[in-house]
Amino acid sequence: MRVLVTGSSGQIGTNLALRLVREGHEVFGVDKRQNTWTDEFRYLLQDLSGHYPSFPTGIGGVEYPPVDLVVHFAAHAKVHQLVREPHRALENAIMTFNVLEFCRQQNLPIVFSSSREVYGDVHRFAEEEASEASADFAYAESTYSASKIAGEALIYSYARCYGLRYVVFRFSNVYGRYDNDLARMVRVLPLFIHTMLRDEPVTVFGQDKTLDFTYVDDCIEGITRGVEALADGRVVNETINLAYGRGNSLVHAGELIASELGVEPKIELAPSLLGEVTHYIADLTKARELLGYEPAVPLEEGIPRAVAWFKEHRAAHPEEDGPLPVDALFPQDAELGWKSAVEAT
Repeated sequence: MRVLVTGSSGQIGTNLALRLVREGHEVFGVDKRQNTWTDEFRYLLQDLSGHYPSFPTGIGGVEYPPVDLVVHFAAHAKVHQLVREPHRALENAIMTFNVLEFCRQQNLPIVFSSSREVYGDVHRFAEEEASEASADFAYAESTYSASKIAGEALIYSYARCYGLRYVVFRFSNVYGRYDNDLARMVRVLPLFIHTMLRDEPVTVFGQDKTLDFTYVDDCIEGITRGVEALADGRVVNETINLAYGRGNSLVHAGELIASELGVEPKIELAPSLLGEVTHYIADLTKARELLGYEPAVPLEEGIPRAVAWFKEHRAAHPEEDGPLPVDALFPQDAELGWKSAVEAT
């Protein structure tokens, strides 16, 4: 099978592309930045957020090789950045539109990367799992979540209007291999590893913040099953949660990292930030029933793997062991507000 992967230089895109290549598929990537992790598949440097008039053989007049299926990961994915710079949320929607137009004109099925952010935060504090049907789009927490909601809406409209075949995956806090490019994309677990290795305190925004952390190999297993099922026509036009299916507090995650590093955890607590989801546990019923998906790596096993990968990469790139930008460590200093007492209850 020939697969186009947008956002192919990111963590999930790189891991998926390598998995597909290992399984004998032909992968062509598109990203606006170089892939610093691997050179094992072809990719094109292109910004997909432009306003392009036509899509004869590719996007923006760029000729793509023939493909059988598209996996669309390309997006601005920093929640706090999109709160500060909401125009990037619009660019996410434009990227999705451009890719959908390509799929429509080439009659290609698409796998779309959505997010647990579409569920919002309101009414999510009960100990319950978030099923796909429970998403209430009236409660978008941030411009980032709105961009993912908009992307999903475009997917569903193209399915109804043009017969688009799709699978939408809602990811949740994917961590592990290729996620520690902190100069570009700050994710919370590699940020904690980096900071604790420097014997500096980490800040948890929201004492009871509970999230569903997904080790990258579990995520890639689920996506691969979805790609194959969509290509074969076994699973079509479905929206599926892809996570581990268990909640862990961010404080607990920090303590696990400190234990693995052999350091005392220095964890400072602060109120939750504007735009953040503070409680999410995925309902994996559809993933299990439709794809036979069964996550295998709990946080207690994933953290040691993530720390080992981080330390191996850092040993090869000691120049990365330096202070991070202020908005990575203290995003409230970048003109972000706190959640109000009303919003947080």
